[in-house]
Amino acid sequence: MTFEELGLAPEIIRAVKEKKYESPTPIQAKAIPAILEGRDVIGCAQTGTGKTAGFTLPILHRLRAGRSPSLRVLVLVPTRELAAQVYESIRTYGRYLRLRTEVVFGGVGIRSQTEALRYGVDILVATPGRLLDHMRRAHVKFMNLEVLVIDEADRMLDMGFIPDVRTILKSLPHRRQTLLFSATMPEEVQKLANEILSQPKVIEIAGQGTPANGIRQTVYPVDAARKRDLLIHLIDKEKMDQVLVFTRTKHRADRLTEQLEQKGKRVAALHSNKSQGARTKALEGFRNGAIQVLVATNIAARGLDVKGISHVVNYEFPETPEDYVHRIGRTARADATGDAISLMSPNERGNLRDIERLIGVKIPQVTMAGFECRGEVLEAPVRVRTFRPRRHNGNGWRRH
Repeated sequence: MTFEELGLAPEIIRAVKEKKYESPTPIQAKAIPAILEGRDVIGCAQTGTGKTAGFTLPILHRLRAGRSPSLRVLVLVPTRELAAQVYESIRTYGRYLRLRTEVVFGGVGIRSQTEALRYGVDILVATPGRLLDHMRRAHVKFMNLEVLVIDEADRMLDMGFIPDVRTILKSLPHRRQTLLFSATMPEEVQKLANEILSQPKVIEIAGQGTPANGIRQTVYPVDAARKRDLLIHLIDKEKMDQVLVFTRTKHRADRLTEQLEQKGKRVAALHSNKSQGARTKALEGFRNGAIQVLVATNIAARGLDVKGISHVVNYEFPETPEDYVHRIGRTARADATGDAISLMSPNERGNLRDIERLIGVKIPQVTMAGFECRGEVLEAPVRVRTFRPRRHNGNGWRRH
């Protein structure tokens, strides 16, 4: 199947071709026709499957005729980074259309956003908190709204935004097309979907909790005190060009960033205590190669789309097995391949079992010579004397 066969407008096809995309991904092939038909849609797909284009392309097709700027589409997302990414996608795919798009999120001044909204926009991408700020100031009007998109709904739930979403919903027209996308469908998200969608087309790509194809997962058992040294060893020996390292806490992210800097690594930290300017600078440096290692908390586990991430390293296991899937989904995007490595201390074995239970796969464990775990011996580790690991996933799970 081609994008032309999906019935998209020539202007949109042209923009897609310029991005070197030849054929739609499975989520796009199923979602685009349903959205073009005007159906409500529930899309359940793992990260890295192209779902952003799955809803932006048909929305742009619907709006392409245009009219005087009037808010016709609202896209709600949980984080600033995802908001910026969706905004750029809409601008990229809609570059040959006469549509105005704006993005609003917290952490930056509200004045420029206010001016843009007063001038008029067709599509608004927003985080719930900042949108509510604008609504209280009467900066946005929804009387002409045609489409509502709720992206990363399960992340909305995790971050406590569902009450804000419900407040926003009260101000929206009842007659609208509603699209809800989520990597998983916990009970509260399913309840919300049942309330706000009308006879939706349900699209599920792979099973919930299934990592994307192309990700090679490996676990390295190691004492917690040796994790930093093993990480540096892996980065050097494997000549990792673009590495995303996850920690569980902001303090650990900052500390590890300092330690890697002392070892001469081009590194930056990304977490919620960083200013929006610092977060944008870190992401841009990571994208353009100025930064080799980005150390992040779970803020980067959803929505971060950086081409060419060769390795994701779980320095510490996340709070939940589902977050593990989202973390490792930052590599092997758009049918590419990548490596997911987890550094696991002895007390993190339970977390590994939970992850393996969720994904239905036994993740290979590799013992690196010189970094043997001196804590409890883990089950059947593979002894490797030369550094050619079959990288896969794994890491540690520990509260601080």
